[in-house]
Amino acid sequence: MTRDNLLDAARLTLESFRSADAAMLRCLDVARAACRTELPLLVLGESGTGKTLLAQAIHNSSRRASGPFVSFNAAALSDTLLDSQLFGHEKGAFTDAKHQLRGKFEIADGGTLFIDEIADMSPLAQAKILRAVEYGEFERLGSERLRTADVRLISATHHPLATFANTEQFRSDLFYRLAGLTVTLPPLRERPNDLRELVAVSIRRAAQGQGRSISGLSQNAADALFSYHWPGNLRELDLVIHAAVAMTEGTVIEEFAILIRNGDRPGTLPPALRPPVSADLRLRTVEREHIRRILRELAGNKTKTAQALGISRSRLERKLADAK
Repeated sequence: MTRDNLLDAARLTLESFRSADAAMLRCLDVARAACRTELPLLVLGESGTGKTLLAQAIHNSSRRASGPFVSFNAAALSDTLLDSQLFGHEKGAFTDAKHQLRGKFEIADGGTLFIDEIADMSPLAQAKILRAVEYGEFERLGSERLRTADVRLISATHHPLATFANTEQFRSDLFYRLAGLTVTLPPLRERPNDLRELVAVSIRRAAQGQGRSISGLSQNAADALFSYHWPGNLRELDLVIHAAVAMTEGTVIEEFAILIRNGDRPGTLPPALRPPVSADLRLRTVEREHIRRILRELAGNKTKTAQALGISRSRLERKLADAK
């Protein structure tokens, strides 16, 4: 889970992330290791889990932070267009090439290139990526001049990419080059301990963006949010909360404002996985209960609790004092 500046990706670092769920904590452990190395990184996870944001945070927390972070989505592009976008082209290289273009590899020199949905690339595109990853070499489309770029590659897919390594869909040699380190972002349904604060953060951010004052949720609205399985993950949660804030005229979000799949709520979480919902659903209360729960899980160790929450020890002391 992250602080309120989650969507300010240009400033996002791993210190912005915090969690109380084991799957997310494992993910963050690998992400921190990735910041200490130049190895290629493969990010796996369902759509909407925040793969691009995690890649940006890893870049911003690494030794390449002063260099560019270039993001590129490889899905549904023809080989020619993908070649042009990644490696650039010379004027006249193809019919619509009216100007010279620098590719993403060239632009990312000295920094990080993030390629999303890399599993959707054609075999021809995969071969060219392999050469660039192995040797840092590439050619612009329409040019015979060999160029080089110092690029750290982070790639991502919502597919279980390991299954591609033994099929004709994905080159096994490229797979092993991409997966120097592999991190898996858990879906939101596997983060029940984080859901309450994620909802609170999203409400706070949406209210600030819309110039509104929202104090919390009604019990029925909370039941609707906390029993849903969130197939669209963080992206869906954020959209639902922003819409709910827009539809709320008072200071408390009511159930009618929770628009999930046009009012349908299939596939709810089993009761054991739902976060506990108290009668007091004010945002301040949600934060206080979250802090106390983390403190209990860490056996009362305030230093570790502050680290897990991504705040200083002194700030934690102040919050605990305010909660008394």
